[in-house]
Amino acid sequence: MMKKILFGLVVLISTWVIFTSKAQAQKINNCDFFNTVVNNHNQLFQLSCIPSAVEMILKYYKVVDFDFYDLQNEWKNKTDGSFRNFDNKKLYGITFFQKFVLPRDASFPIDSLFRTIEKELKAERKVIISLPSDSGWHMFIICEQTPDGEFVSYSKLGSHTLILRNTKEIVKKSNGTEIMTYSTPSRL
Repeated sequence: MMKKILFGLVVLISTWVIFTSKAQAQKINNCDFFNTVVNNHNQLFQLSCIPSAVEMILKYYKVVDFDFYDLQNEWKNKTDGSFRNFDNKKLYGITFFQKFVLPRDASFPIDSLFRTIEKELKAERKVIISLPSDSGWHMFIICEQTPDGEFVSYSKLGSHTLILRNTKEIVKKSNGTEIMTYSTPSRL
């Protein structure tokens, strides 16, 4: 109960401190993703981490303003949502794809998942990933791969920024997970 009250207060306080910018058809430099997008974004509802992650990708490509929260405001605290809600969905010229919808067990193709993520990162695209959390699953955005091969992921919980530097380790312990990739028009 205290967690919900604290989360509500964080959301309430953070919603009036929103950074705005004009949308352009061009992505933000990779090294500025954290400072420009993540730090100026908020997860508005306790269960809106999926649309929150999608909004961060849209902001990364500057196809929406930094005060864009339409997806979360529509979703609110939807309890039956998943990546499926955005699979093959085109938003502002960017099409999202749900991948690795498989049982999380010993037969999960973790190496294939990691190769897919590496391929996306090399193509300068982020990857939305579902990772276990205290209350179930939470969505993160994989932004880079370290020299030792580990993935660095970011997310938001209210206005609080979450950073994981051991994403591969978490995925291995979970016996796999789903991801969302996307495609963009060449002009972005």
